[in-house]
Amino acid sequence: MAAAGMVPIDKTPFTLRRATGTLAEGAAKLASGIGAVSVAAVLAQANRTGVHKGASGALGSMNPKPVDWYAFDAKDQDTTDWYPQGLTCGEDSGSVEVPVFVATWYFKPAPPTVERGIRVSFFSPRTLKYQHALLVEAKPDGSYGAINIHAGGVAWHGDLLYVADTTKGLRVFDLKHLLDLRTAQKDLGDPTRIGRQGGKYHAFGYRYVIPQSDSWRVVTEGALFSFVSVDRSTTPHTLISGEYQENSSNGRVARWDLELSGGVPKDAYVMGLPKIQGAVSVGDKWYLSQAADGNTNGKLHVSTPGTLVTRPYPIGPEDLTIQGGRLWSVTEFRNKRVIFAVNL
Repeated sequence: MAAAGMVPIDKTPFTLRRATGTLAEGAAKLASGIGAVSVAAVLAQANRTGVHKGASGALGSMNPKPVDWYAFDAKDQDTTDWYPQGLTCGEDSGSVEVPVFVATWYFKPAPPTVERGIRVSFFSPRTLKYQHALLVEAKPDGSYGAINIHAGGVAWHGDLLYVADTTKGLRVFDLKHLLDLRTAQKDLGDPTRIGRQGGKYHAFGYRYVIPQSDSWRVVTEGALFSFVSVDRSTTPHTLISGEYQENSSNGRVARWDLELSGGVPKDAYVMGLPKIQGAVSVGDKWYLSQAADGNTNGKLHVSTPGTLVTRPYPIGPEDLTIQGGRLWSVTEFRNKRVIFAVNL
């Protein structure tokens, strides 16, 4: 049954086809030269420290405040090159035993800086430690390059990260290939270069890289993949993707049974609200994250059959995930970058 404001529509525009190509081959080739490590191992030596209830400017006029939040460190708050977008968590994966959030960032440099693509942060709410890893596209010859997309959403199921590629569909990254350059060489190579060059691996100074291993491409042009989430209340679990529309209430969401068998979604809806940056469903209830601008609070819309409730939200809310019985999101604007929770 559709929720209030969520109008059922034709699901076929969101049909996906698998497009692995040489991605799996390239990822395997790269992994054969660089040792893989676990998410827990990455968190154990993470090189950045967040701040519990820091960067409170992200909350703006929100009242009541979030029940909890974690800020990125001063360097990641201040940068104008990288912007957080997607958020998922260890509970979505079902395969990680430690509490962890995974946030995507996209690179938005001022010219003439070279494109550095997209990265993820593995953030431990238990220790406040976090670590970045660069997402890359591996080549069959064992080299790799940056991926220039917005990465507006991320979902984690099993060992796989599904990253939104706005006009194309979903890129897939296998965390069994979470690769540590320090297992292959003593240093991290040239911080201005990427790929395998001169017998060494380079990743713009990043210690960890994760090569893309698979892809799901939208069959018909027009459907957008702006954000992604997992509904764990369904059996099997459901993958959700949706469209950000700046000036229109016609943004759509679609849901697939995981593991995306056949690529045909099970259903699709029009959300009826503009500027939606994230969506997740739990049973017949939908949570929709709505943005405003860098100085104005967003809104959380909770839609159930027959009702639509709007709740206060921070400035710049993005993708959504559920961990510890709470709804979590991440904010994107400079000096206002937090991972925060509200009650469901």
